[in-house]
Formats: sequence, C-alpha cells, structure tokens
Amino acid sequence: MAGKTTLKKTTPFRYGIGMFGTSMPINMFKSFAAIFYVDMLGLDMKKYSLVLFIYTFVDAIDNPVYGFLSDRTRTKWGRRRPWLIIGAPLLVLCFILFYNVPSFVESEKGMLFIYMLLMYILTGTLDSLVNANYGALFPELFQSDNERAKTNGIRQICQLFAMAISIALTPMITEKIGYRLTSLIYGILAIIVMMYCFLGCRESTDYEELEKPRLIDSIIALIKNPHFWIFGFAGAFYSSAFALISQALPFYVKYTLGLGGSSTTIMLGIVLGVAVIGILVWSRISKKLPVMTIWRTGFIIMAIGFIPLYFAKVLPVAIVIAAVMGFGIAACLTTMDCIGAKIIDDDYQRNGVKREGIINSLMGVMNRLNGLYTSLAFYVVSKSFDFVSGDDPGSNPALASKVLLCVFPFAAMVLASIISFFLKLPERKENE
Repeated sequence: MAGKTTLKKTTPFRYGIGMFGTSMPINMFKSFAAIFYVDMLGLDMKKYSLVLFIYTFVDAIDNPVYGFLSDRTRTKWGRRRPWLIIGAPLLVLCFILFYNVPSFVESEKGMLFIYMLLMYILTGTLDSLVNANYGALFPELFQSDNERAKTNGIRQICQLFAMAISIALTPMITEKIGYRLTSLIYGILAIIVMMYCFLGCRESTDYEELEKPRLIDSIIALIKNPHFWIFGFAGAFYSSAFALISQALPFYVKYTLGLGGSSTTIMLGIVLGVAVIGILVWSRISKKLPVMTIWRTGFIIMAIGFIPLYFAKVLPVAIVIAAVMGFGIAACLTTMDCIGAKIIDDDYQRNGVKREGIINSLMGVMNRLNGLYTSLAFYVVSKSFDFVSGDDPGSNPALASKVLLCVFPFAAMVLASIISFFLKLPERKENE
C-alpha cells in the first residue's frame, strides 16, 4: 500500500499476554455454570439445558456478525481496538454479574432462569466480540511465520496458565471464598491484563482506504475457498478430541483406573505442564520446519497416543502416555492460529479485501462443530453400555470410559490427520 504508516512494533509478549486475560473469565464461566446454578442455586437441570440450547444458536450467529462489523470499522484508533476497549469491560462486568445473583432473584426459580439466560447470552456474546477482534489482530500485527509462531507460543502458554487457575484451581478457591468473590477477583485480574494488551497493540490505520468487505460476498468467497473448509474440518475434529479429553478423563480415572479426583488433577496438571514446555520447544523448531509440518505432526502424535492409553491399567503408565500426548497438543496449539493467519493472507492475495474478522469468526464457528461429535460420543456410549449416571453406571463402566476417552478421540484425530494432508498453502517469502 502506498503511503504506509510507520508504527512502533507491537511486541509478541504485549499481544500474547492478552490471551491470559480473555481466557480467565470464559473458562470459569463455562466450566462452573452448571455446578453453581443447578447444584448450589437449585435451577432445574432441564432449564439449564434449555439455556445452553438457546445460546448455541446465538453463538453461531454472533461470531460472523462481529467479525463483519469489525472489518468494516474505520477509526483513527484502528478497526479492532475500539471494539476491544469497549467490549472487554462489558465482558468482565457481565461475567461478575453472572456469579453474583441478586438475592431476590435467587429466591424465585422463575426469575433465576430468566436471569441466567440473559447473563449467559450477554457474557457469551461479549466473549465472542472480544475474541473475534483479538484474533483478527494476529495476522495483521505479525507477518512472518517465525514471528507468528513465537507470538502464538506466548499466547498459548498464557492460555494454559489461565486454564490452570480458572479450571484446575477454581474448586479449591471457591471452597474457601465462594464463587461470587472468586469471579470478582478473576474479573479484575482479567481486565487489567486485557487493557494492558489492547492499549499496547498498535494497529495500522492504512486500511482506511481499502474496500470494506461485504458480508454476502465474503461468505460466498469462503464457501468457494477449499483451504477454509479443509482447515475448518481438521480443526473441528481436533477440537472434538480435545473436548472429549477434558470431559471424559474424570470418568476414565474413576472407573478404569479406580482412583479419585486428585488423580485427575495430577494428570491434567502434567498434560498442561508438558504442553507449556512443548510450546517453547515447538516454537524453536518452527524456525527450522514449516508450521504445516509441525501441525500435522501434532495431530499424528495425539492420534497414536490414544492407542496405548486404551490399554493402560495403572496411573503412572497413563501419566507417561498423557505427557507424550501433551507434547502433541503443544504442536497443535503452536501452529493452528499461524495456519489460520496464512489462510487469511491467501484470501487477501486472491481477492484484495481485508476481512480478518469475518474469516477468524467463521473459523470459530467451524471449531464449535465439535459439540455435535462430542454429543454423539456420549450418546453412543450411554446407549451401548447402559451408562446412565454415577448412580447407575451400567455393567461395564470401565470399558465405557475407555471408549469415551480413547476410541472416539482416536477416530477424530485420525480424520483430522488425514484431512490435514489435503491442505496445501502457498509459501510466502519473508519480504512479501
């Protein structure tokens, strides 16, 4: 572009740490909503399920809308920063209100349902708004594969640390101080980190003169783009396997290994720890190997790991296998967003329209397809093994747990690995 503005470079750390802030509230929000509203406040489980059902449709619509609006925004502060600086405080406010239910609402179950539905939709949609714009900044601020791999490595490490606090440690913290105060502390920490990140992301304003993307034209262009579909389905199957790991592991530890919840914490902690180290290792390897190669390698490591995990009978063996799989997960985390950025680059070169927000949002919609596969896995296991609940786990809960944790994720990762080899993106030179 002619007359390109020279800006002070945004550092990888300044951008990457934002992932810690965005992950803190949403991890607690989605992980502990059921236990808080259903178990503690007494909301009917069917009404809770209805909230999730309604929000699924909201979530499928709001992501591309936010991406579209972001791409068409033109201000002297950039396209993304105004949305981020306005959206982040609103996200934190709704998150805190979600766990701080007024006493007059808490005592009336009809009002409790309405309150939860409203706050769930508001918190979820504001998270979509923030992440649509935060993710769209990535391919613009960082241009080369090496720079992207380094930045994304920092970002994913920050996300893993946020998961360790907001998921692994939350039960211990809430036991001491309760969900209301915990959400307040998490919210304050999140907004401090997010604003530090967003105010320091120096977005170019040179795109003001570019054509504004049209929603229908953008959707049609993506429908015709095979790279989007290949990457989208590979990511959807990977997300399905990842979701099943987190949800099925407690069943596996309890029924297959015959151990308590502390063993689940140990396994998750080791997987997260290895993943952090793995991201550092893969980020250095990315200077020598293409990100596409690392991406496929991570898929294959994960797929192979499910085979010995199926036959593991003792905790130490399961931990070793899980650690190796954590190294594969790290390869995926290090490269997924980098490949997504390459698809955005390729779309711009093909069509001459900057629409990072729309593409990033629609990729998020593809990843959310994992809910269909995850639901199928739980349904099939329940029907095949008569696994109803903890009170009625059927005649062979150990085998049911292994199928849920190993067989379905293995199939998903095999499909992801195969699909990944069909994705061939043109390599860019560093000076392009």
